[in-house]
Amino acid sequence: MSAPKVSFEFFPPQTLEASFRLWDTVQTLAPLDPRFVSVTYGAGGTTRDLTREAVATLHKSSGLNVAAHLTCVNATRDETLAIADGFAEAGVSEIVALRGDPPKGSGAFQQHPGGFANSVELIEALAAKGKFTIRVGAYPDKHPEAANAQADIDWLKAKLDAGADEALTQFFFEAETFLRFRDACAKAGIDKKIVPGILPIENWKGASRFARNCGTVIPQWLEDAFETAIRDNRQDLLATAVCTELCSDLIDEGVDSLHFYTMNRPELTRDVCHALGVTPKVSLQNVA
Repeated sequence: MSAPKVSFEFFPPQTLEASFRLWDTVQTLAPLDPRFVSVTYGAGGTTRDLTREAVATLHKSSGLNVAAHLTCVNATRDETLAIADGFAEAGVSEIVALRGDPPKGSGAFQQHPGGFANSVELIEALAAKGKFTIRVGAYPDKHPEAANAQADIDWLKAKLDAGADEALTQFFFEAETFLRFRDACAKAGIDKKIVPGILPIENWKGASRFARNCGTVIPQWLEDAFETAIRDNRQDLLATAVCTELCSDLIDEGVDSLHFYTMNRPELTRDVCHALGVTPKVSLQNVA
């Protein structure tokens, strides 16, 4: 089994303590030579400025290939594209283009007056600029707003046809979920790269709540396993084993890249990567 390429998602810090945690996360995972790292947007665009600051700082100081999340929420087309242009001026040429979640408590997504109606419109506008690598979201389990699983695949195809280069999936808990989705995408004529999103389970209560909110199916065996592991104080051991086995099964089925949702807590992600053969890149100075 050859080691996969990896990438990591971070979220922007909102406190001084969180800033230190983000930097520690970057320092822990940067030696694994990720393809890129991404920085999220909060629901309703609430961390827009923080995202811009974090992206610019990481790009300047880390030496990593940084991708910025960009959404359609609470901004006009001109405002959104101005943010994208600002990323480009800062040397950031990779964008994860998403519709975005509405502000908490506001109900369903509503188009901002003068804003993009959906992610396809945003992708078309970004692609027309000709200066970005564009990644988009994909959903192996049905998106809560989708009519059915096929609608998710049709929408993914529309996003890729609009100019996106690659898709990153929502996390899932069983390899078969992704493999079925990959097969269905191929049947629909999708031939661009689809990278599975992986959530190392740092906290089962939080991960299961997150899963239910975004439509990710939670297998009963996993619920039972964590209930027992928490009782026996072995949840970290279980989390590492479950995540490593999931990734290993995917690699055995030809997956060559994995995207980790780190939650700015890098240790479990690092341990899983090491188990998969993704080890720190040795610099020439260290060899001399």
